[in-house]
Amino acid sequence: MVIGLCTVELYLPNGHSLKAKRQVLSSLKTRLRGTFNISIAEVGDQDLWQKAVLGIVCVANDTSRVQQVLDRTLNAIQSNPSLQLLRSQIELL
Repeated sequence: MVIGLCTVELYLPNGHSLKAKRQVLSSLKTRLRGTFNISIAEVGDQDLWQKAVLGIVCVANDTSRVQQVLDRTLNAIQSNPSLQLLRSQIELL
């Protein structure tokens, strides 16, 4: 069993309130869960309007599958026009 953990730091340029930030993140998390069958949660900077830190986890039988799912997830995040990917880090356990 291989566990992949990805930490993602995001910038939301149109985040003018926590409510607006939550709407963008909720939509993103729901779409990513449904598409890639991952676990995802906001794990940092919850009180900032324009910044978010997400934790993403994928479990599979082999390393290449975990890496593929996390890479595709990062590509989907980067293609979202309402946010910018500032930093990402992938760890395989």
